Amino acid sequence: MPDPKERSSRREVTGVGRVAGQITFLPTADLRATHAFYQGLLDLPLVRDQGVCRIYATAPGAYLGFCDRGYVVPEDHRVVLTLLVDDVAASFERLRVAGAQVVAEPAHSARYAAITAFVRDPNGYLLELQRFDEPLP
Repeated sequence: MPDPKERSSRREVTGVGRVAGQITFLPTADLRATHAFYQGLLDLPLVRDQGVCRIYATAPGAYLGFCDRGYVVPEDHRVVLTLLVDDVAASFERLRVAGAQVVAEPAHSARYAAITAFVRDPNGYLLELQRFDEPLP
């Protein structure tokens, strides 16, 4: 049975009813390297291995899924995967030391009122580590 506190914190979404979670799926050409990055380097729990697709938990009810499709989203059509973390600098340093491709070191953005840093995953997807000055509700 769901925890009442968790249930009460979820908002009713008009048109689809209560949303219990969210998964962002992306294609990959190298599921092993993707797994090594997201579970091995980021330490995200693998919650479902479907053989050709793997789903990793990022937060309660939020997931990233990667499916072996033999290609990745072309660079000019890519999204930014943003992980909200408590300590951007420490998270970034762990990834940098482990060999992640650095795009931008931690810096404060007055425009977005957040500390951000960017690396690329093995697929070339842009991964943003972020901490808002004022946390989201």
